[in-house]
Amino acid sequence: MAASRLELNLMRLLSRCEALAAERRDPEEWRLEKYVAALEDMLRELKKQSSKPAPELLNEYSRKVDFLKGLLEAEKLSSSTEKALANQFLAPGRTPTTAKERTPATKTVHLQTKARCTGQMRSELLGTVCSVLLLLCWCFRDCPGRLASDEKQSAVELDAVLQHHQDMQEKLAEEMLSLARSLKNNTLAAQNVIKQDNQTLSHSLRMADQNFEKLKDESDRLEQHAKKSVNWLLWIMLIVVCFIFISMILFIRIFPKLK
Repeated sequence: MAASRLELNLMRLLSRCEALAAERRDPEEWRLEKYVAALEDMLRELKKQSSKPAPELLNEYSRKVDFLKGLLEAEKLSSSTEKALANQFLAPGRTPTTAKERTPATKTVHLQTKARCTGQMRSELLGTVCSVLLLLCWCFRDCPGRLASDEKQSAVELDAVLQHHQDMQEKLAEEMLSLARSLKNNTLAAQNVIKQDNQTLSHSLRMADQNFEKLKDESDRLEQHAKKSVNWLLWIMLIVVCFIFISMILFIRIFPKLK
């Protein structure tokens, strides 16, 4: 079936959105968000058409639009760890949008975004360590001349810097632990859902097999019943024909031909 004009426009706009998502954008960039909103409207209109595409193709379009929407929502988060966790649960498209693509563009965008979030987390961590080292260097810069008079004050400042650094490390460790716990809970929930779906599918298959066996038995019984009815009908017709033949002979014998 040839693609409609609305579907072609949706594919062109989707390809444009994937290209914009792969680029480094300014925080004030507004085009991608507007384009994704237009994609949602076009997808709703496409689902309402009578000559709509196959369900698998519609699901793929919905998957790519949801990915772009989730990518925009993840970029609005403030913390790099939250961005990394949000990007972890995004589901990119499975098939290329255009024939020129060898791999789905959304998958490439997903990998680039994950790498960018990981780099931001690493930069934040390295920046924190560097700032602590600079503070330590600043504290010990004039140490030979100041230890004689301000030894107690320097020790207090050093303890405060070390405590601040320790607090930041503990906070980062707690965030990573909470993210790992959340990921574990989501994984267990997904496993439970998949397990329930498998049980439901197995039950449906067993019911289908039972119904097939019952249908086969009923078909055999119906076939035997049909054969019996045909046999009785044949005997009845033979009896009727014999009766008519005998009656005709008797009629001829009783009423001879007129001269």
